[in-house]
Amino acid sequence: MTSLLIKNGYLVTMDDQNTRMYGDVLIEGNLIRRIAPRIDGTADKTIDASGMLVLPGFVQSHIHLCQSLLRGQADDQPLRQWLDTITGLEFRHTPDTLYASARLGLAEMIKSGTTSVIDMGTLHHQDSVFQAIKESGIRAQAGKAMMDSTENLPPLLRESTEDSIRESIDLMHRWHGKENGRIRYGFAPRWQLWNTEGLFKEIKQEADMNPGVGIHGHAGEIEYEVEAMLKKTGMRNLVYLESIGVVGPNVQMAHCIWLDEDEYRVMAETGTHAMHCPCCNTKLGSGIARVPEMLARGINVALGSDGAPSNNNLDMFIEMRVASLIQKYRLGADALPAEDVLHMATRGGAAVIGMPDEIGSLEIGKKADIIILDDGGLYAAPMRSFEEDDVTKRLVSSYQSACVQTNIIDGQVVMENRRLLTMDEEQVLKEGRKALADLWHRKQASED
Repeated sequence: MTSLLIKNGYLVTMDDQNTRMYGDVLIEGNLIRRIAPRIDGTADKTIDASGMLVLPGFVQSHIHLCQSLLRGQADDQPLRQWLDTITGLEFRHTPDTLYASARLGLAEMIKSGTTSVIDMGTLHHQDSVFQAIKESGIRAQAGKAMMDSTENLPPLLRESTEDSIRESIDLMHRWHGKENGRIRYGFAPRWQLWNTEGLFKEIKQEADMNPGVGIHGHAGEIEYEVEAMLKKTGMRNLVYLESIGVVGPNVQMAHCIWLDEDEYRVMAETGTHAMHCPCCNTKLGSGIARVPEMLARGINVALGSDGAPSNNNLDMFIEMRVASLIQKYRLGADALPAEDVLHMATRGGAAVIGMPDEIGSLEIGKKADIIILDDGGLYAAPMRSFEEDDVTKRLVSSYQSACVQTNIIDGQVVMENRRLLTMDEEQVLKEGRKALADLWHRKQASED
């Protein structure tokens, strides 16, 4: 069993007592074995974190790795027009272009301090995404998108209910629990409007029978969606899901902007999770989720970037800052304090992915998913010291992704001194450019 010792860092543990201290962290295998002001002895590898912050890695709770190639391809478009533009490129993915897209997104997130992701794939070639996840070393829940009620979409983004469920279950059996449990499966029904009731009921049964498997979808992203759901089912999103039994701690709903009090009740009573995507929601003009109100009702809320073209970044520091600022605009300067925002980025995400007792904080016995940041440099200056200034506020309001120096996932160093160790960054960029050109070439060829 290999060992790793982090020395002399300022630890922001995110434990129940919100412990902060100068100290050392000993990792054996993939677990945190000791945390103390000083740990003597040797390890297979020692990292000197003097003058640096050590904290749990971020959990990106809602992303679309299949869209990483499409950054900037649909700017200044409202969501319904944006969907037309992006799906027109997304459905042309090949296994190779999808692999390149996933690697591009994963590299960006690892370099910005993410250690876990919850990904919604596209309809086909999901093995390419899982392969990229496996190689990158990141912790992930992922699954192919499920769309069995999509008559208005391109033919390659349609599937039968039977095929959708069969392919998803096959992927679950092949990938769930792989890499020492680092990879998990999540059924990914894309939208209540694009999925049948029968599909929802069957995947909920499968998820309930397979511990650690999630159900990852969207709810209440735009006003039109609510109107269409009422017309289709007579119910709003979460009330509809409750009526068919598709709620609970293994159900994860992105956005949750246009929810009413009854839907908040459903989430609070059933433990259904909300994933807040502030940059995406503001860029597309979708609205502002009422996060403080959800937290006050006991609803678990996590943070996510959504896909690169709906955001243009996959950077948790930007998500934290925007999440904080938009609530202050809504409710006043004291709304959604930095402690709550950092909690959503770490422990909130850990709960969504179904690992609240394993990741999300620095505690003995938890998985070693840890990031090491420098002192913030010019971004956070001037600072008296970590203990004299409120470092949590500084993390949320001032730090940037360039401050992340080292990323450790499941006990493995995947980035050190800002150099990726599980991927060749130049190769990732080169393959990404080639894959995007390929997508556009096939799109233009089909339209000639």
